[in-house]
Amino acid sequence: MTSTGPATGTLYTRLRDCFRDHPLAFDATIAFGALVAMIAGSFTDPHGSPDGPTFGDHTPDVWSVLIMVAGAAALVLRRRHPFRVLCFTVTITLFELINDTRPAPIAMSAVVALYTVASRTDRPTTWRVGLVTMAVLTAAAMTFGPTHWYAQENLGVFAWTGMAAAAGDAVRSRRAFVDAIRERAERAERTREEEAGRRVAEERLRIARDLHDVVAHHIALVNVQAGVAAHVMDKRPDQAKEALAHVREASRSALDELRATVGLLRQSGDPEAPTEPAPGLAVLDGLLDSFRKAGLPVTLARSDGDKPLPGTVDLAAYRIVQEALTNVRKHAGPDAEAEVSVVRVGRTVEITVLDNGAPQPRTPADSAASGGHGLLGMRERVGALGGTLTAAPRYGGGFRVQAILPVTSRTGEDT
Repeated sequence: MTSTGPATGTLYTRLRDCFRDHPLAFDATIAFGALVAMIAGSFTDPHGSPDGPTFGDHTPDVWSVLIMVAGAAALVLRRRHPFRVLCFTVTITLFELINDTRPAPIAMSAVVALYTVASRTDRPTTWRVGLVTMAVLTAAAMTFGPTHWYAQENLGVFAWTGMAAAAGDAVRSRRAFVDAIRERAERAERTREEEAGRRVAEERLRIARDLHDVVAHHIALVNVQAGVAAHVMDKRPDQAKEALAHVREASRSALDELRATVGLLRQSGDPEAPTEPAPGLAVLDGLLDSFRKAGLPVTLARSDGDKPLPGTVDLAAYRIVQEALTNVRKHAGPDAEAEVSVVRVGRTVEITVLDNGAPQPRTPADSAASGGHGLLGMRERVGALGGTLTAAPRYGGGFRVQAILPVTSRTGEDT
């Protein structure tokens, strides 16, 4: 025995899709069904016998049939002109109730039209229109009907019009609820995608800044020490060996930091990334020693009490000092000296790097023109934390970089 379930489901799906794509055809089908029901009801006499209603004892006249056809035909346009169709069907229903001693059930077309109005308007309009329609049709049926005012067919007009308004309002409410859920889901999906894209962009920018800081710092040291080694190779081989040792140490440090940074980009199946903590002000002395070994005299003044900072602020402070001293080594000349100060004032920490080198332009525009991103990267890093950065030549020579960072970062960290 074969099952007809899938075939029935397929037919239903096809009909649903067809009516959804051709709403006028669906309305025509509803109108035809209403016409058949009205004509069938016109052959029924609810008081035909003592035992109950009879069928076939009463035959509608031509005028009643024409009115029923007109009411059904109007339902084809019920979604395009709901209020006009309702007014028309109510009017012909009143005409039939007033002028015919055996009125045909033309009120069915008004019931369908009232349902359409209720399902396509707001609730206050639905109940105002529904109450007026119920009152007018029920009063006409009770006043001009061939039976007593309390007959069941008169009460049926009241009941059917009331149910039509209630059903239409329920359908409208459910449709609005489903639309709201769908819109909320789409908005949540868009928000998730935008948030994911924003986080990816921020992470890429952060990694790019870290890579630039690491590479610029260590390559600058390697370049300086390699130049020293090449200059004293013939006359002072011991000093050349020391310079090459510094080159090797700077290269190893660069590789370690690059490996730690790039390890953030690895997937779950890749080899395990290094787990060393990110650099911060706790290892600032080591950073300054690397510059001193490269021939840049650096002095440090700290009044922060060695208090720990939030991770993002600590890393930003370290990178700012690193990038500023790298710029001093590149641009300030061979006789330049640098001063670094770390001062904690209230809920901020101030990082200042000064040098006394030759006055040379080191603005973000100059850095971009030369292919560099040092000062621009520092501004982005400080701006991401809600701080401020000033970088400008000093009066009388040299350069000054100062960053003021909030101790409480935008990521919510605090000490």
